[in-house]
Amino acid sequence: MSILVDESTTFIIQGITGREAVNMTRECLDYGSKVLGGVTPGRGGRDVYGVPVYDTVREITSKQPVDGSVLTVPPGFVRDAAFEALENGVRLLVIVTERVPRAEVAQIVEFADMKGARIIGPNCLGIISPSKSKMGGIGGPAANTNQAYRPGHIGVMSRSGGMATEISNSLTAAGFGQSTTVSIGGDAIIGSTYAELMPLFEADPETQAIVIYSEPGGPMEAQLAEWVKQNNSRLPIVAFMAGRFMDAMPGMRFGHAGTIVEGKQDTAAEKIRRLNDAGISVAEEIAQIPELVKQRLDSLG
Repeated sequence: MSILVDESTTFIIQGITGREAVNMTRECLDYGSKVLGGVTPGRGGRDVYGVPVYDTVREITSKQPVDGSVLTVPPGFVRDAAFEALENGVRLLVIVTERVPRAEVAQIVEFADMKGARIIGPNCLGIISPSKSKMGGIGGPAANTNQAYRPGHIGVMSRSGGMATEISNSLTAAGFGQSTTVSIGGDAIIGSTYAELMPLFEADPETQAIVIYSEPGGPMEAQLAEWVKQNNSRLPIVAFMAGRFMDAMPGMRFGHAGTIVEGKQDTAAEKIRRLNDAGISVAEEIAQIPELVKQRLDSLG
């Protein structure tokens, strides 16, 4: 099994005729993902690597069921594109676009909740269940994806799309495959946090451990630690905390929009303390992650 996507998952790509979306479409097709169509208003009737392009989402959903959509439209059009997909029955949205206004992200998340839908992102690279499907640009070209990702039993969540692949690659090199890797997004407001995805991994019998890549800024690590303690999680978790140098530079931001340290609770040191207090192992460097995973799995027999 896996979470969110598998070999039967079908999806569309909104904004498919954009330069980056064209490359992503080819990468998804090469990996074997089921891309049913794309949407770019005014460009209906074209195709991208054989994937038909339509003017509206409804033109696709009225003909066949669609599980998900990848949104690659400009920031100013993301809310309308997300609402269009949700209104037409799409229940999994991967929002790749960066710099989406926070208020509009909040509106998208609220509307998705009303529709019983799941949002991944914005500012993310998507989801992959190795050898089954990938939804988004995660992993890059198929050859790179196949090298970095292998089927297995470790769930990966990362605020950085690139580090999602880096961590998965380090696990693969050590003999640990992945059940599902999710690039959750680097913005301050996102659709699905670590704690919100944990119940899915918890319910997946294929997943035996979790690895997360984290950064200073925001409450997500505190929420994860609290969820683990309250739910007595069966899954051992290993974390890597980037940006420890930022503890000496309050107010500094690096990398993603969400990495703004506004107080002690947002610092790397405080996050590490909370993670450790919840029984989550924190690696000093990426290369240490596979060994910590092995230690945690061995301790469970």
